[in-house]
Amino acid sequence: MAKVIIPKKYKAKLTPYDTQRAIMLIHSIFEKELCSELDLSRVSAPLLVRTSTGLNDNLNGYERPVGFDIKETGEDCEVVQSLAKWKRQALRDYDFHVGKGLYTDMNAIRRDEELDNIHSVYVDQWDWEKVIRESDRNLNYLKKTVQKIVNAICDTESILREIYPELHALTPKQRAVKYITTQELEDLYPELPPKERENMIVEKYRTVCLMQIGGKLKSGKPHDGRAPDYDDWEMNCDILFWNEILGQALEISSMGIRVSPESLDRQLKIAGCDDRRKFPFHKALLAGELPFTIGGGIGQSRLCMLLLGCAHIGEVQTSVWDEESIETCKKAGIFIL
Repeated sequence: MAKVIIPKKYKAKLTPYDTQRAIMLIHSIFEKELCSELDLSRVSAPLLVRTSTGLNDNLNGYERPVGFDIKETGEDCEVVQSLAKWKRQALRDYDFHVGKGLYTDMNAIRRDEELDNIHSVYVDQWDWEKVIRESDRNLNYLKKTVQKIVNAICDTESILREIYPELHALTPKQRAVKYITTQELEDLYPELPPKERENMIVEKYRTVCLMQIGGKLKSGKPHDGRAPDYDDWEMNCDILFWNEILGQALEISSMGIRVSPESLDRQLKIAGCDDRRKFPFHKALLAGELPFTIGGGIGQSRLCMLLLGCAHIGEVQTSVWDEESIETCKKAGIFIL
């Protein structure tokens, strides 16, 4: 059953009509800012991939992709859960060079998602990927890239506020990013579960880059799940902003420097996923046939929700919700699309 938080005295800052116009503006402004910061070009993206390619993202490993067969070809296909692996292959196939990257609109269905104020079965992201040198595979390069994304978000918010002065989602201080590893965070708050640790650190610093997600910590458990075949667990991160409306951390982006042949080999063994070595994507990567890259996803509805001061993601996207959530929001005056 969905868990919906109703903030006290909440009222949407914009009408449904102005909300739609503002969403259009955010998309237009942010895409321009992101491309300028990271030197990206837009490409078209698939909605589905062949199951046999191994290109679909299995996320934490338990989510069930939406799959079906194609009558004309007899092949099994899956609706993408993310484009993490497809983008890296596309950079090679489209002949992108070092320092250049791509971005695309990614639309996915995650039918096992737990529904609440910030989670939906429909996922929309700006998925991006960029070719880097092997020497760029370090935390300093990761941090510099994170700062560029945060700059793009803050610049988008500043322009949006000029048009809609009633919006005030971010403060100037939120351009300054606090960088911390998952182990450092566990050491700070060993008694708290992972999400509560995130809330504590993000409330304090407002904008946080939480690094090194996927591997086991001193406690014997990972901070959060991460598929073993795209991010390097030693060089990945989540970008978190403080959501004042909900009083909690809001993940805007999951990203990272991608696995090398060596780190892929290691992470497949750790995760018990050696069976994936048979897929064409994994064979190519292990053979060193794919470029070194950095990439991630930036939630479109999440960013709109943050910048527009919305209490529920359903205010900025159309999806499917349980009746209890719909009724709860309706009684609270929250307009769900």
